[in-house]
Amino acid sequence: MKYISSLRMKAIDTNCSYLGLFPLQLMENAGAAIAQSIKEKPGSGKVLFVAGRGNNGGDAFVAARHLAGIPGYNVRVVLLGKDRDIGTEEAFHNFSLLRFSRVQTLEIRDSSQLAACGWFSEADMLVDAIFGTGIRGNIKEPESTAIDLINRERKAGKPVIAVDIPSGLDPDGRGFEKAVYADLTVTFHRMKTGLLNEQAKEHTGKIKVVEIGVCADAEQYVGPGDLQILQKRKPEAHKGNAGRVLIIGGGPYSGAPALAALAALRAGADLVTVAVPESIAGIVASYSPDLIVRKLSSSVLCPEDLAILPDLINSHDVVVMGMGLGRAAETLEAVRNVLPFCRKVVLDADALSALSGPLFETLAGNCEIIVTPHSGEFARLRGMETPGTFEAREKAVREFSEEKGVVTLLKGKIDIISDGKQTLLNRTGNPGMTVGGTGDVLAGLTGSLFSRNPAFLAAACAAYINGAAGDLAFEKEGNALLATDVIKKISEIIKEAEIG
Repeated sequence: MKYISSLRMKAIDTNCSYLGLFPLQLMENAGAAIAQSIKEKPGSGKVLFVAGRGNNGGDAFVAARHLAGIPGYNVRVVLLGKDRDIGTEEAFHNFSLLRFSRVQTLEIRDSSQLAACGWFSEADMLVDAIFGTGIRGNIKEPESTAIDLINRERKAGKPVIAVDIPSGLDPDGRGFEKAVYADLTVTFHRMKTGLLNEQAKEHTGKIKVVEIGVCADAEQYVGPGDLQILQKRKPEAHKGNAGRVLIIGGGPYSGAPALAALAALRAGADLVTVAVPESIAGIVASYSPDLIVRKLSSSVLCPEDLAILPDLINSHDVVVMGMGLGRAAETLEAVRNVLPFCRKVVLDADALSALSGPLFETLAGNCEIIVTPHSGEFARLRGMETPGTFEAREKAVREFSEEKGVVTLLKGKIDIISDGKQTLLNRTGNPGMTVGGTGDVLAGLTGSLFSRNPAFLAAACAAYINGAAGDLAFEKEGNALLATDVIKKISEIIKEAEIG
């Protein structure tokens, strides 16, 4: 059974809006599904909707409107609050339509009004639409009393239908104070994580999963909704709380590690240190005064650098390694020697050449790894050609990630991101991004997000941000865009997602 967390469902809703399927449409579909479920119950009569001020209540307003047009139903709605307090435009819109739909409404501010109104005891059926998946923390009034009254009527033998999730139940399976006891829970799109545990079964009754027309691509492709799951900077944060990133790269090339480091900073990391061979340290430092540069011992990364790298690694949250390193034998040996010291690492470009099966097994359980290969590098990692068809590539990425215990971000026209259990696709980006350096930008972005987020989410969102920033740069520069143009647009993409 496929199930989904409340955060992921919220991300999908946002992605639907981004694609052009607006919340009002999804609310209409959800409400129609609730009304249909009520009609399937034997008999008719007085139906009381108990609605909160969020989108769960909005679904109930739609259902009440649909039901009110059917002979034999007497429909009432109790709103826990005033109409001016309704939290979303969509829910307010649908509440406003009830006065044209022969639906009696009552706005409640004080919990004492709930019992006094008599509507609970007069109802033949009750519909719980108080919280849905939005519940967090202790339940306040008048919601607490509303839950008690619903449960009282159910105990008296009246059927109760819960919208999406019984109100009070934690949507992700954590502990809860109290919750509605329902005979039927109508949940939307996917089974919710919080409906699966044993304690929840006492509250859900029968669970009916209904499809409400969610776009398949809103779930399969990374979008702005996924970016909203990323950890936000807290007001009380101190220097370093938003991520410390160590970039290990350079030698034959000096620009690659600098680009990765600048991208990591633009993605929100507090501190970025670039550890590069002594021969290019001055060049890398000249890119920006924001970079902290540490000199290594030679003209390329070599085993002797282990004298300083473990301490550097230990003082950073994540390591990003490979950009511009070259493939000298001593460099690849140094990469293999460095990896056991890492807790979180993003491996790109030349560092991928150091990987082998036994090394993955050695690191398993001790180090979280994200690899960011292009098609040729992925073929070398697997020891076989990358499949030609997209479906076969997706399957290969998923199987490789599961076997090796890593997150793989396979770069391409459509990026494929998988940890072996879940897979997302990304289609942002454009042909102008074939210019050198955009892969280094992606690596730095990934490391920055990985410093404070789970590996799979970090890789997926980095792919989206990198491509979307590239699309903004392409609007101005066309095929003349540079990797530095992409870096300049990263903050715009992140800011848009936070506002959205």
